Amino acid sequence: MKSPNIPQLLLNAVVIVLVFYSIIIHEFCHSLMAYWLGDDSAKRAGRLTLNPLKHIDWFGTVILPLFLYLTAGFIYGYAKPVPFNPHNFKNYKRDSGLTGLAGPLANFLLAIFFALIFHLCGFSVLIQYICFFVIYLNLLLAFFNLIPVPPLDGSKVIGMFLTDQAYYKWTMQERKGMMYLFAFIIITTLLGWNIIGKIIIPPVNFVMQIMGVQLQNIASL
Repeated sequence: MKSPNIPQLLLNAVVIVLVFYSIIIHEFCHSLMAYWLGDDSAKRAGRLTLNPLKHIDWFGTVILPLFLYLTAGFIYGYAKPVPFNPHNFKNYKRDSGLTGLAGPLANFLLAIFFALIFHLCGFSVLIQYICFFVIYLNLLLAFFNLIPVPPLDGSKVIGMFLTDQAYYKWTMQERKGMMYLFAFIIITTLLGWNIIGKIIIPPVNFVMQIMGVQLQNIASL
């Protein structure tokens, strides 16, 4: 029986912890943007904090990411939905869209931050290994959430440009949207199609090329 690669397991554990906290930062930024735009619902619910215990959804933050990583080869996760009341916004469509956009934007900024560390730490293959996968997974989270399907963040961004009537019908899809989306991911994965991966992985790879973050220097790990 082959013994486990302890250093590899430890490195993967570090990556998982950093990505887990990236999801928390994603949700925190939703709360912060809503607060800046005039809605204090998230603050009153105790969600305007970086304390992970306030954001964790055990299925969406732990079980689902592990399941997708082991079956589909990519990670998607979510924390507890951030409560916000669009009626507290000055412009409910625009500000709801900006609140939705704040999460993916946080993941892009995290990817840029770790890309800087990647380039500054050329002396350490281990640090570059960790940074590479944190960047990759943050970009996956960002682009996945930008898919314009309710209740993903991209649907709120699209909502900024809809008429009031269309916006109302669009937001009504959020209740069933996650169930349909999850079923779609599972079915297409079992059939070997991995459609979601084919949609988001090309732009992820493109952004990583622009950042100059490549795996070739750390392939020996």
